[in-house]
Amino acid sequence: MIVFLDMKSAYTELKPELDAAYARVMESGWFVLGKEVEAFEAEYAAFCGTKHCVGLGNGLEALELCLRAWNLGSGDEVIVPSNTYIATWLAVTATDATIVPVEPTPAEPNIDPDRIAAAITSRTRAIMPVHLYGEPADMDAIMALAAKHGLKVIEDVAQAQGSKVRGRRAGALGHAGAHSFFPTKNIGAYGDGGAVTTDDAKLADRLRVLRNYGSKVKYVNIERGFNSRLDEMQAAFLRAKLKHLDAWNERRRAIAARYDDTLAGIPGLGLPRAPQWAEPVWHLYVVRTSRRAELMKALDKAGIGSLIHYPIPPHLQQAYAGLGLPKGTFPLAEDLAEKVLSLPMGPHMKLEQVDEVAKVVRATLV
Repeated sequence: MIVFLDMKSAYTELKPELDAAYARVMESGWFVLGKEVEAFEAEYAAFCGTKHCVGLGNGLEALELCLRAWNLGSGDEVIVPSNTYIATWLAVTATDATIVPVEPTPAEPNIDPDRIAAAITSRTRAIMPVHLYGEPADMDAIMALAAKHGLKVIEDVAQAQGSKVRGRRAGALGHAGAHSFFPTKNIGAYGDGGAVTTDDAKLADRLRVLRNYGSKVKYVNIERGFNSRLDEMQAAFLRAKLKHLDAWNERRRAIAARYDDTLAGIPGLGLPRAPQWAEPVWHLYVVRTSRRAELMKALDKAGIGSLIHYPIPPHLQQAYAGLGLPKGTFPLAEDLAEKVLSLPMGPHMKLEQVDEVAKVVRATLV
């Protein structure tokens, strides 16, 4: 049996540190917006290379509250990927701003800067690139466009904590980076959690107000805010895991390299290929095949987990039927949705298990 993601081994490896973190919070008697959150915010900002980090309730709210902090709303356009998890779109529509979907590059899963340039109008206010599967988007090109047109850029870093573009960490490449600490992420909490990293002191200050009912001082509410706070327990767990994130990402790179070697040359199987300027962290290892159903069945029969990220593009979801974007509107995203398959990946996967997965894939497709 090879699970898609081994969650239990992370606790086994870090049990003394995680247990100590739990005990520290319980013994403190303080559970919301305390010393653990403050310490994690400082440590994670230093890790990403930003001046500020604001802990929030989850990754979706990290995206939404950034847009709200910049006062985006009705009449404003936000460019988003056509190929992404629906949370990216939900953050925009929550503010009543208008979604402008843009296709990925032909060879990669991430948003295409050339297509972004063609989609910018007088109403465009922001660009929201997603570092999908742990592979960073072309942020240099995107930031050049933003500077030219006076746009804000918020990176969706949910799947790419620790990744780099030309030596700089994701989350420090745009005007803000939105992070999810959902348990399956490269650095995951044991529950929900999120954060925004930024060099913008004004943005960070507004986010701290918005996350806490619009309040800086208890019972004094200066605006209509939200309840979106990273709690002390999750912050303590994240502090323990952060010390190991780079090492765990290196393990993921070794697994991806083994997949590259063992899956090479299989007819009709597309392998992920990151650009030379990118240092991915392999949140997922995603292959492409028109024989996906057959391959998933063979893997399942062999006791090997696999998942589809994602089977339905946002524009074809019932939630966005009102936008009137029928099938065929975004053919690249649709083609990916029909062909992508995520193979087992994680820092606690063994190279021998990669070989077992590859053996089944090769036997099925060759």
